[in-house]
Amino acid sequence: MSNYLSGTFFGLPNPQTFGSAMQAVVNQVPGDGIFVGDNLFTYGRNLGFLDDARFMAAVNRHAETPVERAIIWRTHTLCWAAKHGMRLEGDFVECGCYKGVSSHIVADYVGLESSPKHLYLYDLFYHTPGMNHHAMAEHGSELVDKVRQRFAPLPNVHVIQGEIPKSFEHGVPEKIAFMHIDMNNAEGELAALEHLYDRVQPGAVIVFDDYGWLGYRAQKMAEDRFFERIGKQILEIPTGQGILVK
Repeated sequence: MSNYLSGTFFGLPNPQTFGSAMQAVVNQVPGDGIFVGDNLFTYGRNLGFLDDARFMAAVNRHAETPVERAIIWRTHTLCWAAKHGMRLEGDFVECGCYKGVSSHIVADYVGLESSPKHLYLYDLFYHTPGMNHHAMAEHGSELVDKVRQRFAPLPNVHVIQGEIPKSFEHGVPEKIAFMHIDMNNAEGELAALEHLYDRVQPGAVIVFDDYGWLGYRAQKMAEDRFFERIGKQILEIPTGQGILVK
C-alpha cells in the first residue's frame, strides 16, 4: 500500500494557495492510503489499483499528461467495468473519446489485441463556437488522425468521427458488453442512451464520466429521467463518475 498524490485539481481560483493548504492537510494524515487529485482527497483507503501491476503498467505506457495521470481512479473504474464486460457477449463502446487515452489504457489492460471483441470510439474531435460541448486543448482538424494512428496496431478498434447519433450510421455493435459515455453535454449523452441502451447486454456496466460533477448537472438530470422511466438508478461515486449495471 502507498499514496497517490497529484496536484491536478479543476476550477480553482487560486491553485497555489489551494495546493499549499492541501499539502498542510496531507501532512496531518499518518500512514498510507492517501489519494489527492482530480478534485478528490481521501485517506485510509486501500487504493488497490496501485497494486494491480497490469493496470499500472498500462497507465505508465499511455498516460502522458498530468491530467491523464491524475484521473487514474476514474481510469481504473473503466478498466474494472471493461474487464467485467470481457465475460459478456458484445463489444465495447465509448461515446466521447477525445484523444483516446483512457480507451487505450482499457484496451491494453483487458488484452483487446488478442480478443474477438471490437471497440467503437465516437467523437467529433473538434469544437466550434456554439457547440454544446466545451472546447478541449487538442480539439482540431488533426485530432481524429492522431487517434486513428494511436490505435493503428489494433484493427478491432473503430474510430468514428461525427455527431451522435448520426455517426452511428458508420457502424455500431449489435450487442454492447461495456459502454463509457463522456460527451460533456446532456443532449448528446441522452441521444447515445436512446439509440444504444437496448443493445447493452444484461449485466453490462455503463460508466458516465460526468454524472457526479456539479458543472455537468444537466447530464445527471437528463440521465436520471431516462432511467426513472425504466425503473433503474445510476450510482454516483466519489470519482465524479456514475455507474449503472443493466
